[in-house]
Amino acid sequence: MATVVQTTASVVFLWTVFMQFSRLSGLGVNELLYFRVISPEEIGYIFSAAPAKDFGGDFTSSYDEIFLVPADPADGCSDLKDREIIKGQVILMERGGCSFVQKARHVEEAGGKAVLIADNAVDNDSQYLDMITDGSTAKPSIPALFLLGRDGMMIKRSLQRQALPWAVISIPVNVSSLASFPLKQPPWTLW
Repeated sequence: MATVVQTTASVVFLWTVFMQFSRLSGLGVNELLYFRVISPEEIGYIFSAAPAKDFGGDFTSSYDEIFLVPADPADGCSDLKDREIIKGQVILMERGGCSFVQKARHVEEAGGKAVLIADNAVDNDSQYLDMITDGSTAKPSIPALFLLGRDGMMIKRSLQRQALPWAVISIPVNVSSLASFPLKQPPWTLW
C-alpha cells in the first residue's frame, strides 16, 4: 500500500512540475502535439512538438505506425531526395537555411504527410519557437510542427548509431489518456 501511495505521489509531483514548466514556456499542454517513438526502442519516449501558428494543417487521422524519415538535405531547403521513401510519411528536418513554410512546402510536394522541424540549437531542451508564415501566398496544408533541438538531435543520433533510415512513430498521441505520461518523456527533457 505504501508503494502505491508513494508512486502516486511521485506521478502527481512530476505532472505538477510539467504543468509549471508548460506555463513558463508559454505553451500549455493543450497547445502541444505529442508523438511516441516506437522504434528504435532506445528512444521509445513520448515527445512534444508545437504546431505552426498560421500555416499548415491539422492531423485529420491518427497514425499508429508511420515512418519518421530524416530529410535529405537535412534543412529541406531544396528538392528532397528519396521521394519514394518520403511519400506518405512524416519528415524530420533541421531549422535554418530557409523559412518554415518553404520546408513544409517541399515535404508536401514530395508527398509527405507532415513535417517535424527540429531546432538547430541542439542544446535547446525547453524553448519552443512560433513557426509563422513567411508572407508567401502558397501555404502548405500538411501539419508542420516545431521540435526541440535536443529531441531532434537525439532521434537523429539514435538512427545514425543504429544505421536506420527512419524511426517508427505514432502521431498524434492523446497524453490525457496516459496515466504514466510524465514517466514516458525523454530523460534529457526538463519537465
